[in-house]
Amino acid sequence: MLIEIQDDFDLEKIALSGQCFRVKQFADGVYRFITKDNIIYIQKTKNKQFSISCSKDQWDKIWRTYFDLDRCYSDIFCSECEKHPFVHQAMVYGRGIRILRQDAWEMLLTFIISQRKNIPAIAKSVENLALRYGHPLQTEYEMLHLFPSPQDMKDSLTEELMECGLGYRTKYVLDAVRQVISGVLDLEAISKCGDDELIEKLQSVYGVGKKVANCVSLFAYGRTACVPIDVWISRAIENECKGESPFSLFGENAGIIQQYVFYYEKYHQCNSR
Repeated sequence: MLIEIQDDFDLEKIALSGQCFRVKQFADGVYRFITKDNIIYIQKTKNKQFSISCSKDQWDKIWRTYFDLDRCYSDIFCSECEKHPFVHQAMVYGRGIRILRQDAWEMLLTFIISQRKNIPAIAKSVENLALRYGHPLQTEYEMLHLFPSPQDMKDSLTEELMECGLGYRTKYVLDAVRQVISGVLDLEAISKCGDDELIEKLQSVYGVGKKVANCVSLFAYGRTACVPIDVWISRAIENECKGESPFSLFGENAGIIQQYVFYYEKYHQCNSR
């Protein structure tokens, strides 16, 4: 079916934005996104119009939330872009990015795995994990495996996880599995926490530091005031902002602004060198 999205929405920029690692682009311009056991194939057909593989009911119940379509990013652009000259450049360059609302368990494991890895290596490890532990599913485009649940991984062994390319992060993943299955960490219950408490709860998992906890808070719980500071953001602060973080200017939108800055620093700066 066809839908219209009137707000800023760029599939390629979303796919490259470093917040999701299982997006796939097909030769015909179709993009595949997965959340839990839901899969969508989406393609831009003309300006503001997109073809989607799901029903209108599923789009409204699952994918509107996933793509954060109840938030107006064009309004955010207009209200925030003049506050800082470098951020203005980044927002213009990255316009079309959205903060995806993803599954908390998948985000926790994904960003544990992401530590000291580049995006292709993260994607490969995440896919290996799905292939080993996730349920297979045949679609019209492909055979794929869903991301494994904590229960799917309850009997996972160190050796198996190492074979997925997790390296030293294996012990962190095992602790996350243990805590979630035991109920020590209740990923649904902590959604009611304030930002600071949420980050503190996530950091109770072995190997989860401030950056990973902020990533999970932003990309799973929609805490748009949270700003993950990775190597790209650190580089932007140092090189583009004279060592002074601009994110305090943006309040509840700071995490969204961070995503524009990440995209600009990673793609525009690299491409211009």
